[in-house]
Amino acid sequence: MPKSDNQGSKVELVRAIGRWSLTAAVINGVIGSGIFGMPSAVTGLVGIWSPVAVLLAGGSIFAVVLCFAEVGSRFEDAGGPYLYTREAFGPAIGFQVGWLHVWTRLLSAAAVLNILVSYLALLIPAVGTPHWRLFTMTAGMGLVTWINVRGVRQAAWAVNTFTVAKLLPLFLLIILGVFSLKREILATQAVESPGWIEALLLLVFAYGGFESSVVTASETRDPKRNTAFALIVGMGTVTLVYGLVQLAVIGVLPHAARSSTPVASALGELLGPAGLVVGSLAVIVSVYGWLTGFSLTTPRILYSMAERRELPTSLGDVHPVFRTPHKAILINSAVALGLGLYGSFTQTATLAAVTRLGYYGLTCAALIILRRRSDLTPGFHLPGGRVIAITGIAFCLWLLGTRNLAQAWTLMIIVAVGGLLWLISRRNVN
Repeated sequence: MPKSDNQGSKVELVRAIGRWSLTAAVINGVIGSGIFGMPSAVTGLVGIWSPVAVLLAGGSIFAVVLCFAEVGSRFEDAGGPYLYTREAFGPAIGFQVGWLHVWTRLLSAAAVLNILVSYLALLIPAVGTPHWRLFTMTAGMGLVTWINVRGVRQAAWAVNTFTVAKLLPLFLLIILGVFSLKREILATQAVESPGWIEALLLLVFAYGGFESSVVTASETRDPKRNTAFALIVGMGTVTLVYGLVQLAVIGVLPHAARSSTPVASALGELLGPAGLVVGSLAVIVSVYGWLTGFSLTTPRILYSMAERRELPTSLGDVHPVFRTPHKAILINSAVALGLGLYGSFTQTATLAAVTRLGYYGLTCAALIILRRRSDLTPGFHLPGGRVIAITGIAFCLWLLGTRNLAQAWTLMIIVAVGGLLWLISRRNVN
């Protein structure tokens, strides 16, 4: 349902995101702040076997990715998981998935904003003070919001630039570190009681975010062909980078589990003080790149839901000049900033992981349902799709079963508020 400008002519979103820009968006959406803290935590849980844990988690989450690849290749409209489950299970379930997806992204953005401030404070200590923290978060969100309101081409170029910039220091660590592995350093990584389940849970959170790249299908060129390509190539790249970074860290950084900045510390072991600076800057670039992608994708969920009158219709307005959902972008940024200012990294990141599991499992289930539809021909057909979908569903249910009562209650409250909004929207439509 395209919007109209004041003269009554239709104003439509422009398809400006190509295959490689979409692939970059997948990589950028996953490689955020997690890769810069993950190596220490995983090493502390499984020690020298941490690279194996990284690959196991990557293989497990890839079942979900493959389901997204087939389901996403059936659609050309904005919405991502919200659209997929709406078509498979009806408007009520679709709304809840869209609602959970929005909250996952908002909570993730809040967590990432806190990481941005923490690492920037290492270089500029004043940023850690309350007033400068407020200024830094506000300025950061303000800039990415401006970029995205100005146009999807500018936003896509910014995502591409940040994706390349964040990968360069990681590639530097991989190239230098993998060829500098030392047996005596590997020996310092031993742990007495490996915690495999905890390590896999942590890594699944680190692998999350790929699903948001497919939300911009209405602004992607040939989404039925390019969605599956971007997901598979992008997540394959992420898994390879994660595994090699983990190997490099435990091979050059003694007692890696004790470091809160493993990538920067590992580069410091290889390059001296300059490596620490490079590592810190890499985190800042990576986090800011993630925020740019967040401001590109999440408003399109709000836009898609507003198009169907499930949220205020003003969120579906398209700017007559820039042809972007400018009101959705502004609201999205304002809420994320508020959550970032009043929440901590741990609180927001944990809740983001919990909300994500629900729509991962439902999207896997959507593959089974949508295969019965003759009107939604996929651009990518997944061999053994039903078996892989059932595997993905079981994996998500297992992870949800590990959550504590407080997290479960938070999830239930979010769902209940979403249900109330759904009922109100239905009453207004009728």
